[in-house]
Amino acid sequence: MRQIINTGIIGFGLSGRVFHAPFIHTHQGFNLIKVVERHKEDSKKVYPYVEVVRNYKDLLTDKDIDLVVVATENTLHFPMVRESLLAGKNVVVEKPFTPVSSEADELIELSEQTGKKIFVYQNRRWDGDFLTIKRVIKEGLLGEVQEYEAHFDRYKPQLMPGKWRDEKKPGGGILYDLGSHLIDQALQLFGKPESLIADIYAQRPGSKVDDYFRMELFYPSTKVILTAGMMVKEPGPRFIIHGTNGSFIKYGIDPQEEALTNGRMPEGEKWGVEVEKNWGFLTTESDDEQVDGRIVTEPGNYMKFYDNVYDVIVNNAEQAVKPGEARDVIRIIETAFESNKYGKTVYY
Repeated sequence: MRQIINTGIIGFGLSGRVFHAPFIHTHQGFNLIKVVERHKEDSKKVYPYVEVVRNYKDLLTDKDIDLVVVATENTLHFPMVRESLLAGKNVVVEKPFTPVSSEADELIELSEQTGKKIFVYQNRRWDGDFLTIKRVIKEGLLGEVQEYEAHFDRYKPQLMPGKWRDEKKPGGGILYDLGSHLIDQALQLFGKPESLIADIYAQRPGSKVDDYFRMELFYPSTKVILTAGMMVKEPGPRFIIHGTNGSFIKYGIDPQEEALTNGRMPEGEKWGVEVEKNWGFLTTESDDEQVDGRIVTEPGNYMKFYDNVYDVIVNNAEQAVKPGEARDVIRIIETAFESNKYGKTVYY
């Protein structure tokens, strides 16, 4: 008989509603039993069987709950993960792991002491375009990668008054938000850089937080460019990769977030399948012959994250997203802010 992991979610905003509840509901190894909502009961409209509670400590004192999902604003990640571990719960926490790396180190140590696991939700490792890029690079279709450029651009010229993402708080701003994804992907492909330089600022009038960044990570033979902004009305390529044997250009973004936002559950043969017009374009040279063609995008699947959470807790499998890797993302962000402050390359 399959072991069931009873789960509670703290927060039912965008993160809890779109990126966590649908997977916990759909996965046969999890049972969503409680959701923390301070004022509303929106979760019951979709999951009428859940119990809505107002205080997250109701999850920590519930002996039936095995896993707590922290889907709150970034400033609350550290204290809530810490209290959950001390209460004997395994924890899924949204990215960014914590606003500062020293807090991440403290949580990693506490996880080892308590024997409870921390899973940082770096779901973009299971974007279809990123899975395709990993395959293209692994198979050597580009030769040695010389330059890798990744964008996470949006068009949101108006500020959102009262929204925590637009408030000047620890862990706020676009570098912590979207940059966490881009940095994690780059570290997965190329490891830690030797140095970096970053340009970070606010483009939108009145913005209290950074809403644009451009970062360059330097490796012995590869340069990585990561950029994101909120004022891109007409986005260009999402990925541009040049290697000794050719180039790979990719437009469009993984379709899973849009599907989840529209209320679809993550299941079915067509889940995560990208439309043909957004497939990447590969140009390579081999034996004096040039090859141009579309590369089918592999289906994305964020459920793989929760598959791994289940296997780690139940079967003691290896973690797909190791807490130390998520902590390294925060260290890169801290280094980027240092580089921006002093206007210089910082050696990592």
